[in-house]
Amino acid sequence: MGIAANKIVSFRPYHPGELVKEELKYRGIRQKEFAKKFGLSYSALNEILNAKRPITTEFALLLEAALGINADLLVRIQTDYNIQVARNNNSLHKKLNNIRKIAAVL
Repeated sequence: MGIAANKIVSFRPYHPGELVKEELKYRGIRQKEFAKKFGLSYSALNEILNAKRPITTEFALLLEAALGINADLLVRIQTDYNIQVARNNNSLHKKLNNIRKIAAVL
């Protein structure tokens, strides 16, 4: 992607798990320790922090309570990530172009 209509679009989608991973690292909290303290599966937490699993609303609220990171922010970042990934999907891109052509005729 690039710059379109004064809107800067990241060349690489930013997953909210990356932000949480950096926050844990900055605070010196080990992932296993964090997972254990809050009754989370370490493997599920690790997948979220490594952008392999989305952050759910419930998990965002848990992070807000545990770390003070605004849940709304995390959910918005997840939504932006999802949209950027979808926009980079070639088969979806072709389908959307066809829909635009059909809609232009209406």
